Amino acid sequence: MIGRLKGVVISLAEETAIIDVNGVGYEIYAAPRVLQTLHPGDEATLSIETLVREDLIRLYGFPSENERQAFRLLQSVQGVGAKHALGLLQVLTPSELYDAVTAEDVTAVSRAHGVGKKLAQRIVTELQSKAGALAGATGEVIAMAARKKAAAAAPSDPALAAKADAVSALANLGYDGVEARRAVARAAESLDSPGVEALIKAALKELAAA
Repeated sequence: MIGRLKGVVISLAEETAIIDVNGVGYEIYAAPRVLQTLHPGDEATLSIETLVREDLIRLYGFPSENERQAFRLLQSVQGVGAKHALGLLQVLTPSELYDAVTAEDVTAVSRAHGVGKKLAQRIVTELQSKAGALAGATGEVIAMAARKKAAAAAPSDPALAAKADAVSALANLGYDGVEARRAVARAAESLDSPGVEALIKAALKELAAA
């Protein structure tokens, strides 16, 4: 199976790119945000996931091995095919996806085209049970899993509680869960032992500046 390709971009289409590797043109399917980074005549290196079906063989390209692993992991969920997985990786990076799963943020997962609330709930539920695979994907996920475990073991931790309450408050104001958690994390780094109100105010400034 092909796991990586390095070659020259020959042409681009809505869903695919043709990459020439030593005279052989490979048709690569990829998310729009990945295709937007490619330009005809430029050299490109992509991690490749090869999908083999009875009636076709398709190559899917990703800018990193982490994205390829996330693509593979998503398809382990019942009802999630390659198109759904690409759609999810169009709107969420692997770390944001795992963050949403860890936080059980169904709304964030359902942002992907073609992923309704029911399928998003299934993705969150099934990937919750695969925490080991999530943790093995990236170092950042390991850190998130550790924070979640620490929070479960010590729910009275004031810093964790303040962050959770701040994210909840922002979500109630209508902000996207992923963006809210990202803003609260940045706010927490800039403040010394912040309380909930301070976190919310600082996070709102972060969101306004984004």
